[in-house]
Amino acid sequence: MNVQSLSEDFTVAGQIRADDVGAIADAGYRVVVCNRPDGEDPGQPDAADIGAACEARGLEFHHLPIRGANLDAGIVETFRGILDNATGPVFAYCRSGQRSAYLWISARR
Repeated sequence: MNVQSLSEDFTVAGQIRADDVGAIADAGYRVVVCNRPDGEDPGQPDAADIGAACEARGLEFHHLPIRGANLDAGIVETFRGILDNATGPVFAYCRSGQRSAYLWISARR
């Protein structure tokens, strides 16, 4: 997993798999956000599978897919609400982590 902390409470990463969720939970994250649309690449795990792994570990999971670098105001507002209501550190992922980082920067404005 290629992980980059952007703040004490927010980290981004490239695509994760269900078997990565244990390490994410053990690292103290409480919320996982998938910013990747299902089916973007062959062999990519579905968000529902990762969501189920998160639920099994007691983590909150959100699927907020972003296509390309285009963020609409609704996605930014939804993400801001997730951050504002998070019960602990947030771990967001997409293909490379770049869209998740961009969304975080946009939500902080």
